[in-house]
Amino acid sequence: MTARRFFLLFGFLLATAMGGAGAGLAATPEDAAAIRQVLHHQQVAWNRGDVADFMRGYKDAPDTTFVGTGVRKGYQAILESYRKHYANKAQMGRLTFSDFDVRLLPGARGEVRYAAVTGRFHLDRTAHGEAAKDDGVFSLLWEKTAEGWKIILDHSS
Repeated sequence: MTARRFFLLFGFLLATAMGGAGAGLAATPEDAAAIRQVLHHQQVAWNRGDVADFMRGYKDAPDTTFVGTGVRKGYQAILESYRKHYANKAQMGRLTFSDFDVRLLPGARGEVRYAAVTGRFHLDRTAHGEAAKDDGVFSLLWEKTAEGWKIILDHSS
């Protein structure tokens, strides 16, 4: 094999490998928009007083985790905690999300399966139950599932 052929073959193999690494990244703007849409849907559901609909943004799995003043594991445990701490519409108030930063996390082959999202939340409300905090920040780890983007880890403080 001549040096020229070797370099052509090496260049072809390198370009093929790099092309495979970038596959899946073309949908990046759509993925970020889909995550923002889920957050918007959560905000609307919360403001209607519908905790069950709000929770549709979370992955229904036993390892879905919420970190706040404590750690709650499992979709059902997180749902029950929300229902306990925000027992009625007055305690839920009006939720506003702001200052989103969506970072898509490509895997080894370049496909985007996870995302990290940070932002702020604000509750405008007249009643407080067990949850007294009205403002804070959050970091969310998202997974792209067959049902769409879902939160698998929520750290709100």
